[in-house]
Amino acid sequence: MLKTILIDDEKQARVNLKAFLDRLDVALDVIGEAANVEEAYREIKEKSPELIFLDIEMPGGSGFDLLLMFDDWDFEVIFVTAYDHYAIQAIKFSALWYILKPIN
Repeated sequence: MLKTILIDDEKQARVNLKAFLDRLDVALDVIGEAANVEEAYREIKEKSPELIFLDIEMPGGSGFDLLLMFDDWDFEVIFVTAYDHYAIQAIKFSALWYILKPIN
């Protein structure tokens, strides 16, 4: 099972994403959640996920700001955002995937 962290400033968005992932019946183990860049950085450093689902626009910094806090990262990133105009930037950050909210 892939160790996974959900990062989104909106609690309901994290709840919806978790429910969506549960319905897919994929081998993911959600080992943590974070609501902002600072929390996310701590969660990643402490729990060493293999995959993160990352919102882009959050108070206090963006998902891109979070990734720039690492010299290198050894986890995959799936961006989950309500904004399609970040897609090119996400590709530059080697995103595994880019999901637009709302998730159905």
